[in-house]
Amino acid sequence: MTISPLMNIALLRGHAPYTLAGYDIFRSVVASDGAIPARMKALFAAVAAVDRHHLTLATRELDRGVSLGLTSKEATAGLIVLSSLRGEAAALDFADIIEKSFGGTQAPDPQPLPTAGEGEAEANFRAYWAGSIPAPLGALMRLAPQAADAYYLMRRGSLDANPLSAKYGELLLLAILAAGYSPMAATHVRGARNAGATDEEIAEAVLCAVPSAGIAAWMAVGGMLAPPEEGGMPR
Repeated sequence: MTISPLMNIALLRGHAPYTLAGYDIFRSVVASDGAIPARMKALFAAVAAVDRHHLTLATRELDRGVSLGLTSKEATAGLIVLSSLRGEAAALDFADIIEKSFGGTQAPDPQPLPTAGEGEAEANFRAYWAGSIPAPLGALMRLAPQAADAYYLMRRGSLDANPLSAKYGELLLLAILAAGYSPMAATHVRGARNAGATDEEIAEAVLCAVPSAGIAAWMAVGGMLAPPEEGGMPR
């Protein structure tokens, strides 16, 4: 089990045993095999830490994943998703961490860049959102159609051409969104369920954001997993 670095803070050890006891349990969930393998949870925790700009924590989590058997190809999934969801700076930060954690990686030959055919973006959006198109994407298609194609291609990269399975790709996205307390999390709770994730897997993915974003990460998403009669998101 990975011990929380908070255990090294003398003031907390002397004054906050309840806080440390809670983090010890959270760490046991994030660091052990459960509904999600521990190596994947290490990746989720690392990308969540990058989202919060906690690069030392991100490095420690990715190093832990490597020790558990995480591959550089699997870690590239975090790089892909951060590129799309959090932009160039976050992706550059994580690329540096991958390089350090794996001691240099052998990358495959560059691939040609795909293009979006006419109507392809709209069809993809309607398929994912059950026939409707969210208002922000509808506005993007109307006002900047080339940018809508760009968004579609990046979504393909994050969800369809990701080195991880569709389920783990959705859970990785969800860990980042939970770390940022984002309302977009609802979309990917639904997407994870549609990709075959159980609510236990979704819960563990969200908890991977707690080391970098605190219990607020769970509070931003956990209510969606309540029974529908208690206000949760229907399956």
